[in-house]
Amino acid sequence: MNQPFTTLTAVAASMPAANVDTDAIVPARFMKTLTRRGLGTHLFHDLRYDARGAERPDFVLNRESNRNAAILIAYENFGCGSSREHAPWALLDYGIRCVIAPSFGDIFAANCLKNGVLPVTLARASCERLMHDAGAGALVTVDLERQVVTSASGRWSFATDAFRRELLLRGEDDIDVTLRYGAAIDAYEARPAEERCSA
Repeated sequence: MNQPFTTLTAVAASMPAANVDTDAIVPARFMKTLTRRGLGTHLFHDLRYDARGAERPDFVLNRESNRNAAILIAYENFGCGSSREHAPWALLDYGIRCVIAPSFGDIFAANCLKNGVLPVTLARASCERLMHDAGAGALVTVDLERQVVTSASGRWSFATDAFRRELLLRGEDDIDVTLRYGAAIDAYEARPAEERCSA
C-alpha cells in the first residue's frame, strides 16, 4: 500500500542534468536492504557528500531552500542505467513524490509508478521554466486527477497510463490489485489438485 497521490503542492528542487542514472540516484553499495526504509539517506550519495561524508554545499538537495523538496525537476533520460527498484525507494524515503523531466529510463519510470512516485514527462523548455520558478522560490503543484502541473509562469498538461494513474490516486500497488481477487484465489486453491491442473 502506498500513500495516495492526488494533488501535491511543494518545493521543487532543480537538477539541471541529463542522463542521471540509477547508480547516481542510489549507489550499488547501499543496495543491501530489502526494505524501503533508510535509503533516503543514500539518495544521490556520491553527489551529496564528499569523501569524508560531509555535505557538498553546491548540491541541490543540500541547499537550505530545498531540504524539504517533494518534487525534483531534471533533464532528459532521468533514471537510465540498471533496473534497480531501490532508486524510487530512495527518492520516496527522502520525501520526493514526483520527478519531472523530458524523458525517463523506461524501467525506472515503471518502478516509480509501482512504488508511489509519479514520473511526469514535460518538454525540456517547460522543465526549464519550472526550474526558473523553483529557483525564484515558487511552489509547484502537480495535480494527478487533472494531469496538470502549475507554477508561477504557467500550466502544463501531462499524460499518465490510466491504470497506473488510478492506482496512484488510490494509493494501491500491484499487491493490492492481487488482493482484490483474494476470494477467487482462495476458492481456486481450495479445489482438488487435479481440478486446478485441468482448469
